[in-house]
Amino acid sequence: MDFDPRAFLTQLFHRAVEAASPERCVPPNLPPPPRGRTIVIGAGKAAAAMAQAVENHWPGALSGLVITRYGHGVPCRIIEVVEAGHPVPDAAGVAAAKRMLGLVQALTPNDLVLALISGGGSSLFALPAPGIALADKQSVTRALLKSGAPISEINCVRKHLSAVKGGRLALAASPARVVGLIVSDVPGDDPATVASGPTAPDPTMHAQALAILKKYKLAVPSSVRSWLESPGSETPKPGHLAFANVENRIVASARDALAAAARMAEAEGFRVLDLGDALEGEARVIARAHAELALLNLRESRSTVLISGGETTVTVRGGGRGGRNSEYALALALALKGAQRIWAIACDTDGIDGTETNAGAIVGPETLARAGALGIDAAAALARNDAYGFFQTLGDLVETGPTYTNVNDFRAILIQP
Repeated sequence: MDFDPRAFLTQLFHRAVEAASPERCVPPNLPPPPRGRTIVIGAGKAAAAMAQAVENHWPGALSGLVITRYGHGVPCRIIEVVEAGHPVPDAAGVAAAKRMLGLVQALTPNDLVLALISGGGSSLFALPAPGIALADKQSVTRALLKSGAPISEINCVRKHLSAVKGGRLALAASPARVVGLIVSDVPGDDPATVASGPTAPDPTMHAQALAILKKYKLAVPSSVRSWLESPGSETPKPGHLAFANVENRIVASARDALAAAARMAEAEGFRVLDLGDALEGEARVIARAHAELALLNLRESRSTVLISGGETTVTVRGGGRGGRNSEYALALALALKGAQRIWAIACDTDGIDGTETNAGAIVGPETLARAGALGIDAAAALARNDAYGFFQTLGDLVETGPTYTNVNDFRAILIQP
């Protein structure tokens, strides 16, 4: 049977996602049951699947509530699953966050709070700080998402505008033991950044949040600025006594996903060049750099797969549709200029690229020629941030639906000299 590059790249992506499955990564990291109660709380795109894995493997009694994105829920017998808005928070997330905050209060040192945290939790676990309306929080979130700011900066602002993030959930749960099981979607796998760190001390300052808003020239509601200028907006810091009984464990990450894909590619005889699991920057800029590297490898005589993870960004200037992985794929196709024997896939491991229905897209040597034959200007599509429309017309979107995990971007470039 002839080798199918597109099918192989799709298989690599599925193998990467499988490596970060909650059913695979949660059970080995469960702590022993406490003498008292076990309260399960959580937020993120993987939260419901993580809750299901806890129920399947927990030896004692438990109760709890988790919040996930609309369409990302899975059936749980005991733990309640609430679906809410992402990437912009909504009233459902606020109401669930209030309830969750109530669940962890008035606990004792004999009790355990099992916090199931994954990417997407920043918007899903949304309880604005005092004096800030949900509409104001939504306005700031939309502006940040369009600014091109890296996730660390976006989450710095989110933490200082929240009543539950930036370690405040752990503060509320004290003196109970808190164990955070974290599926990381951020470069560097910092527990303080994943879902804006509800169970982790926050090293950033409210002055930094103000500086980020200024850096990107974002106009924000007066309530937001007033709060960030007040001492009350400061988050609990490393060394705070509330974190003495808190443990955060990274149970799955982009590194796990890339390693699984690398093993599969090597088993098929490919040389694998791992470009890193923590890449950040503009999607189109990274795509151009990866295209140059792919063209250099094309001159060699070895079949090679370049893999990478992390979280790119898109500065939205046009009115088109498309997430960062689709934009990366379109920019990569343009930079490769139809080079023969190079194929690539770029997908979000949660199955949703930005706010669209696709996980990402696939490109090949014929991508630009096929587009041209249909009268589609690839450069113009990129200029208006319409990678989704471009690949939809070509039939090259990768559509998986929710994967119930989230270790962020997965990219693979296949080179067959």
